[in-house]
Amino acid sequence: MTEQRISADVIAADNEKRGKALRADYEALSAKLARDGVSIDVITDRVAQFFVAVPSWGVGTGGTRFARFPGLGEPRNIFDKLDDCAVIHQLTRATPAVSLHIPWDKVDDPRQLKAHGDALGLEFDAMNSNTFSDAPGQEKSYKFGSLSHTDAATRQQAIEHNIECIEIGEAIGSKALTVWIGDGSNFPGQSNFARSFERYLDSMKKIYKRLPDDWRIFSEHKMYEPAFYSTVVQDWGTNYLIATELGEKAFCLVDLGHHAPNVNIEMIVARLIQFEKLGGFHFNDSKYGDDDLDAGSIDPYRLFLVFNELVDAEHRNASGFRPAHMIDQSHNVTDPIESLIRSANEIRRAYAQALLVDRKALEVYQNSNDALMASETLKAAYRTDVEPILAMARLKAGGAIDPISAYRNSGYRQMVTKDRPAVASGGGGIV
Repeated sequence: MTEQRISADVIAADNEKRGKALRADYEALSAKLARDGVSIDVITDRVAQFFVAVPSWGVGTGGTRFARFPGLGEPRNIFDKLDDCAVIHQLTRATPAVSLHIPWDKVDDPRQLKAHGDALGLEFDAMNSNTFSDAPGQEKSYKFGSLSHTDAATRQQAIEHNIECIEIGEAIGSKALTVWIGDGSNFPGQSNFARSFERYLDSMKKIYKRLPDDWRIFSEHKMYEPAFYSTVVQDWGTNYLIATELGEKAFCLVDLGHHAPNVNIEMIVARLIQFEKLGGFHFNDSKYGDDDLDAGSIDPYRLFLVFNELVDAEHRNASGFRPAHMIDQSHNVTDPIESLIRSANEIRRAYAQALLVDRKALEVYQNSNDALMASETLKAAYRTDVEPILAMARLKAGGAIDPISAYRNSGYRQMVTKDRPAVASGGGGIV
């Protein structure tokens, strides 16, 4: 029996208030879609089977280089984090897996994590290593790099940390390792571009060698930050080179905030699908850089266009297409649980809209070079209000019609605040 952190009665009561309106809206949308030959129930069923993992670190309050302002009832440890993640899945029925970050989520016995996750009905998604900051008691510093460091002992430390992440993942049922490094340089001439990349590849090959047969490794690119002049894994081209150099279990991970402004991310996605190296996503949104804002909060059309490529790949049964989906966000001024609930729903929204694209018509317009009507075909799907589909998918799966409303009515945040001590605010060191 799965443990529930929010009473089913609270969700049922909230759903009771909204059920009649939802059924009316669903029937109206059903009639509209039927005129175009689309079965709403088929779309709803597909949406209900689309899941996205939540990050363990996402249920804590984030911060900036300037300051961090802790929220109430912040999780004290990974077990509290799993409790919060379970609430998100209970309400949305869209987030059955959690992605861990080591060393922050490390425990003495990983079997305890597995048992707690099982009790809450949660699985474990990709493991995430940390060689972009120094952990307490760490012998070698990553100030000047990790997997690409000039010092062999520092590189070996970073390699062993990633292997440790694999070992923890094996104990809890994970099947992937995500590697993102902050290695790079802040001044021209500080690093030799070719040699630093050679050292990185050599380190990754040693990690790859330890990868279990049924695992995948995801390399993640980022244009800048924390290094500002150059980063070792700076763009999707370098990422693709890494994946092809390592082997068939290596893939590229696309974080939506890790690109230069105005980069065509959906085209990058299409290229990686075409050459069978798309590993998955870290979903978020951005206005200026790697802002880690709630998914779909700034540019929901871009999120839809990414999903248009994903659904196109599904539609044509693209070879090797098996992307992992995960949220990666920093919640600085909102309740993290509410932000993750909203993001999970916005990601499903983009998927539902992409499922409504008339692919036959789109192909005709593309082949005849009818730019306007090709664009309109996408816009017609994007303009469709699919909220009744999302709500019905949640309801049928035992979730909440309005998950944020149900969450607030549950009093969960107030409840955990009584047990979790307040955390002091912290400054970022910038004057």
